[in-house]
Amino acid sequence: MQSDVEGIERATLAAVSPDAQLEHGGWLLGFDGGSIWRAKSAAPLAHSALEEAQAAQCITTIEHHYQSRQGCTTGPGIQPIFRLADVPCFEAVRRQLILRGYTPVKPTWVQVASVQAMLETSQGEPAEVDLAPDDAWAQLFLGEGFDPVDGASRIRNLARAPANVYASVRDRGSTLAGGAASFSHGWASVHGMRTHAQHRGQGLAGRVLKALALVARERGLDRVFLQVEANNTGAQALYQRAGFATAWVYRYWSKQT
Repeated sequence: MQSDVEGIERATLAAVSPDAQLEHGGWLLGFDGGSIWRAKSAAPLAHSALEEAQAAQCITTIEHHYQSRQGCTTGPGIQPIFRLADVPCFEAVRRQLILRGYTPVKPTWVQVASVQAMLETSQGEPAEVDLAPDDAWAQLFLGEGFDPVDGASRIRNLARAPANVYASVRDRGSTLAGGAASFSHGWASVHGMRTHAQHRGQGLAGRVLKALALVARERGLDRVFLQVEANNTGAQALYQRAGFATAWVYRYWSKQT
């Protein structure tokens, strides 16, 4: 899995399409004014150990890039966020972050599966797939049970990523379940899975996954990943049925409350 870290990190940022991004010193930095933390955090492109002095210098440099950022909707003076895997090689980085007042939040699982397994285990007729999101797809993110501010941010970022497609299960013009997939850096990835509150437990999300897997297969990709928060047990059960297994866990290190 170590060799796949860079591809997954690059594909992640490509899918959520931040306002701006920068690569420096083996880290990928996203700058964004929205609510998607993946789009506005810094992540290493390899799970490689750093000495204490290297970790300190790395954090200082990344802080400078965020705090001096200008020219995008979030700048200047952005509070940096670090997206760091819970792996032993980052122990020095974690110590340095704690010394500077950062705390870890939002533990999140990075999960991977084969496209074939996703196809074989996702039940039902596949959802419809479009190359651009329409109003009905977007409305799902703004409806009952979802934060409309967060929803609007996710619509914006997912919609402007050029490699994304959008799946919908619909009934009489309304989208009951939906999601997006992105295809880059040798990976398919799943994002923005949503099911209307009144239609959960009906297998609709499985139909969305099946449709996205079919597109991935058509594009010649055989591996897929997604990211799910550790407290989202309902989604985890769905993804386990679809063949996903956890590759690593990360947390966001932030000074924000």
